Amino acid sequence: MFCDQHVQTGLGEIGLEAALADLAVRLSREKGPYGLGFFGGTFTGLSLAWQDRFLDLVARFMGPEGLVHLRLSTRPDRVDRQTLDRLRAKGVSMVELGVQSFSSAVLAASGRGYDGSLAEKSCAMVRDAGLELGIQLLPGLPGHDFGLWREDVLRTLALNPDVVRIYPCVVVRGTVLSDMFEGGEYVPWPLDAAVEECGRAVLAFWKRGVRVIRLGLAGEAGLLERIIAGPWHPAFGNMARSMALRLFLEEKISAGRASRIFLPRRLAGELWGHGRANAPALARLGIVRENVNFWSESDIVVELEDI
Repeated sequence: MFCDQHVQTGLGEIGLEAALADLAVRLSREKGPYGLGFFGGTFTGLSLAWQDRFLDLVARFMGPEGLVHLRLSTRPDRVDRQTLDRLRAKGVSMVELGVQSFSSAVLAASGRGYDGSLAEKSCAMVRDAGLELGIQLLPGLPGHDFGLWREDVLRTLALNPDVVRIYPCVVVRGTVLSDMFEGGEYVPWPLDAAVEECGRAVLAFWKRGVRVIRLGLAGEAGLLERIIAGPWHPAFGNMARSMALRLFLEEKISAGRASRIFLPRRLAGELWGHGRANAPALARLGIVRENVNFWSESDIVVELEDI
């Protein structure tokens, strides 16, 4: 109803035969170990024959020196236990469900065709089938306020996914959502609000050990030229992770000021924030360039000033 998968993936119309042939060539050239994902559509919406053709092809390349992890994306209303058992038998490791929201009202307003209860049951079913679970969320859909989004985060945590992807809702020209936007029926989230809400969600997922593997839509050229509104930014992921890190440090330094801080090197790009947006808040915590140290450890250590 609201998305254009061909534009989002940057692939345009491509026949299944051509896609299969291209995949065979790519896999024959790939050096492992590597992972593979079927995204950009509803994999289990394909006929069984086509699903098997793709899965049987990639099975030829599975092994410790080749394909070691296979995942696919589909909808909550396109899975059942029989389907999931068949996928696992075919070598699929993870199923990512495009849940978007667990709010039945939001799902109805977005024309998704299923409710929150079914979405939760489908996620649990993936787990019960012995598969890794990925949940894709789309904050900012029609009727999706900050309170409902925070409930979505809690319900996602309760399902204990392995990975989460967060795609804040943007308006793409030529979709039903663009008609709603132009008619004044839909107002997207502002960028600053989307960054803050997603940052808070990222922190919640970090605390539970859930990996957030995507924040915001990829900047495909065909997509960018058709976005007419909404919280899209080329550095959205960095901005949200920076917000999460700042919130974490504010919690950790709830009293006093930091005299010295040690951070994993992987967070070097997130600490100060896009355009040094975090710098004023960090300075109030006593965190300035002179007392920040990056190290190879995974822990964050803060030494406080003597009071």
